[in-house]
Amino acid sequence: MTDVAVVGGGLAGLVAARRLAEAGARVELFERREAFGGRVRSTHDGRYTFDRGFQVLFTGYPAAQRELELDRLDLREFPPGAIICRPGHRSTLSDPLRDLSALVPTLLNRDVRTADKLRLFRLQRELTGKSEREVFAGEDQSIRSFLADYGFSTALVEQFAEPFYGGITLDRSLESSAAVFQYTFRCLSEGAIAVPAAGMGAIPEQLASRAERADATLHAMETVTAVEPDGEDPRTDGVALTLDGVTGTRRFDACVVATNPKTASDLTGVATPEEARGCTTGYYSLPAHKDLRTGGRILLNAADDRPNEVAPLSEVAPEYAPDDRQLLSATWLGVSDADDATLTEEVREALADWYPEHRFDDLEHEHTDRVAFAQFAQPPGFRDDLPGVREPAGPVYLAGDYTSWSSIHAALDSGGRAAQAVLDEQGV
Repeated sequence: MTDVAVVGGGLAGLVAARRLAEAGARVELFERREAFGGRVRSTHDGRYTFDRGFQVLFTGYPAAQRELELDRLDLREFPPGAIICRPGHRSTLSDPLRDLSALVPTLLNRDVRTADKLRLFRLQRELTGKSEREVFAGEDQSIRSFLADYGFSTALVEQFAEPFYGGITLDRSLESSAAVFQYTFRCLSEGAIAVPAAGMGAIPEQLASRAERADATLHAMETVTAVEPDGEDPRTDGVALTLDGVTGTRRFDACVVATNPKTASDLTGVATPEEARGCTTGYYSLPAHKDLRTGGRILLNAADDRPNEVAPLSEVAPEYAPDDRQLLSATWLGVSDADDATLTEEVREALADWYPEHRFDDLEHEHTDRVAFAQFAQPPGFRDDLPGVREPAGPVYLAGDYTSWSSIHAALDSGGRAAQAVLDEQGV
């Protein structure tokens, strides 16, 4: 039986471990943290659920459909579209073909020109059914230049694209890859934005459970400090793992390194993306009876990025908050130096600007996450410099979104690709 180590218990590592174990390999996974999931985690304080930053699952991602049991995640879906917010003004922009309740508000939305609405519909049709390979092939450009070339107005870019895709790419300048925009736009058009009722941490919990059912052995609180060839011929002699605090090494026939990019580089010597995109997400509660009339849609800050967007989490997933309170999340791009009280006041002021009919003295801060590495930077052409699954020497394989593009889809997909490479080369 082939012995395979998986280093890292994020989404990629958990998928790789399950796939390999199901194929008959003897698999051990090592995760340095107490819990599995990598960047996808949730905490619970007895009353509220807090995800690590504002994270959502695009159900249109092919890898999500392939690697997750979506029907068992008890998903809560955000309605399509968003609410564009400015001081004293809110307007709804949605997909009327999938959201009949927003048909009239979208048609009457004066913030978005009719020509822009038609262009959005045309782009949606052009991208429908396109594969990931097709979307990412060929010349790349920035999101901003793509939207301009397609004919979208400056108003559409500034009021909708900047906050919406600024939130997705953590880059409100829209200087990220247009291919990322096109593929996520395609997946949004073919699926929903959702969160599990138990929080985003339910995703790695499901993956870990499925890996263990396949007889993979998962070790938490185990840090791998070295991955080295075990013998004179690294192609055939396997690998040796050194674990922190453990005398000697562990030998395996192959190893999948599924850690964060920096750790993967340290362990394998392969160059990985270094420029990070961070974010700060605060969680705030209001009395349940205060109706913000969002319909579950995300509130986009069209005026500035303080904060970039506000999401009505408990309106979409009531399980995130107790019955007497509602939970909102607010996200700033980058890791904010401001303290929690200052950020809370920024949210209070933004909501008061958008909802002059309400007072927000009863807004309460519940939790804040400052995430230094949420994504890696994805400028036009970024994929040309990414490492491949088989970049390391010997029977060592890479798994992680940094082998493709920064997303839950890419993380899940990379785990499957790394596992298949092991199976093809090791003859499991």
